[in-house]
Amino acid sequence: MASAPSSIECPVDFVTINENQARLTAFQTLLWVLVWFFTGFAVIPACLAIDFLLRAANYGKFSLLNIISSFLVKRLSIPNRPVDRAPKRFAAGVGFLFLTAILVLSLLRLDIAAEVMAFILLIFASLEAFVRFCAGCYVYSFLKLLFPRKTSQPS
Repeated sequence: MASAPSSIECPVDFVTINENQARLTAFQTLLWVLVWFFTGFAVIPACLAIDFLLRAANYGKFSLLNIISSFLVKRLSIPNRPVDRAPKRFAAGVGFLFLTAILVLSLLRLDIAAEVMAFILLIFASLEAFVRFCAGCYVYSFLKLLFPRKTSQPS
């Protein structure tokens, strides 16, 4: 059984993004998931899944949430807070998986399971939006612990 990671490792790509813009994107996610909770419109997790996939695949310039966040950052003169992009991309990939699961579960009428997944997503989006806590590094470290890479040993 795997234990908690002794040290946290984050994916890095040495490309920076504005953390404040990422937090605004997380806040929008939070709002849209709440709208889904109250309406049950399947189009919401479908659109969010596409948006998350775009950001995870490094096509954030086409992400509607990212475009809106960028506009708000400029319009409200929110300062740039540079952070590495890779943990946010990894978290977007995890978010894509959650949103895909939410969509499939809700289409299968497994509402409780979909709502549990959405609640977990809400927690992570809230942590990012309000506390500047990106769980991506922790999930990444845990996955590395579960699935260690085999390295070749020199003979």
